[in-house]
Amino acid sequence: MKKALLFFVTIGLFSLCHAQDFTFSQFYEQPLLRNPALAGVFTGDLRVSMAYRDQWASVTVPFRTTALGIEHKIPIGQHNDVLTIGSEMSMDAAGDIRLKRTQILPVINFHKSLDDEKDTYLSLAFMGGPVFSQFDPTQLKFGDQFVNGSYSASNASSQILTNTGYSYWDVSTGLCFSTQLGNQNRFYVAAGLAHFAKPVIHSLTTTSADFLSPKFSLNFGLSGMMGERGHFISFADYITQNGSRQILGGVLFGMEVSQYEDEEPVIFYAGSFLRWGDAIIPAVKMDFNHMSIGISYDVNVSKLNTATNWRGGLELTASYRGFLKIRNSTLDRVRCIRF
Repeated sequence: MKKALLFFVTIGLFSLCHAQDFTFSQFYEQPLLRNPALAGVFTGDLRVSMAYRDQWASVTVPFRTTALGIEHKIPIGQHNDVLTIGSEMSMDAAGDIRLKRTQILPVINFHKSLDDEKDTYLSLAFMGGPVFSQFDPTQLKFGDQFVNGSYSASNASSQILTNTGYSYWDVSTGLCFSTQLGNQNRFYVAAGLAHFAKPVIHSLTTTSADFLSPKFSLNFGLSGMMGERGHFISFADYITQNGSRQILGGVLFGMEVSQYEDEEPVIFYAGSFLRWGDAIIPAVKMDFNHMSIGISYDVNVSKLNTATNWRGGLELTASYRGFLKIRNSTLDRVRCIRF
């Protein structure tokens, strides 16, 4: 009975028009999932970012989400304009029935330089590609397969499944304004619209179909120095989809652990984020040799904390960013997008 209930709850989350997209607690480490216009808003030519999330292990079979993002920046024209091409790939696996959603989303982002004296850009991006979802029907247990409280796989169920998966094409767009504040601080604000084509999703239990509601997001980022060796980075997202809203935000404070000439400093960050009404998220991060490694844990503060005992999800992230040192590298330009 529990598996049957989990099946219908999960199908509802993934296939009804009011379904919500998954988010990472370290959402700032997967910028393409936040807004395609954030592709390329970093120092360097290449960024590869990975994330892994394990959630709700204290309640049921863990929901596991993995993601990989790749971004490559190419200078174009004679006015410090930049083009970013890349892709976001992710897979979300949910519960006993192994409901999976896999998406492969190429992205293109054009950054128009607005100022010859400082780093100020207006970026317009589009991202889109196929999304696949499927589950394992052999893991289902329906109520009419229980007799006198005992389950038997030999008991045939009257529940009819029309298919064991679905697929659709998804498209999103975004606009970002990024600039520098003084010599050390960087700032951006962005707006994004996902699922604006309202992709059709076919039901797994009937012949009817529904659509995925558009999602609107506002994204903010600020980074800078505090004194000679101190750093801070702050991010916030506001998301609304089909009447539901989500607010995420927080700050990480960093200190240079070591500094070598002509090399990037080793910086250790610590801080916390808040997913409003759901979780407090302490996080740490280490930057070294063009690499970044982060870890966070959700402390569940929603009404579900009675069942979770305040436990939420562990999340790990890793990324690499750097210059390719080739002829068309942004390193050869006077300026490049930095964050």
